Amino acid sequence: MSTEKSTIGKNIKKLRNKKGISQDKLSKLADISHNTIIKIESGAIQSPTMDTAHKIAKALGVSLDDLMK
Repeated sequence: MSTEKSTIGKNIKKLRNKKGISQDKLSKLADISHNTIIKIESGAIQSPTMDTAHKIAKALGVSLDDLMK
């Protein structure tokens, strides 16, 4: 497994920090576990499910495309 962060993980972290939202707050807004957010941002989960990605995008107020770029 690569230790390099996935693009989606880096984008989530960047967008979350830009909005001043903690990982815990994002997990609550997106209705997914805090641990999942940590794993995605760290690269442990490099391809979250579409459902998870959609929930995160909605919580951040961005499109799925914005998360994937």
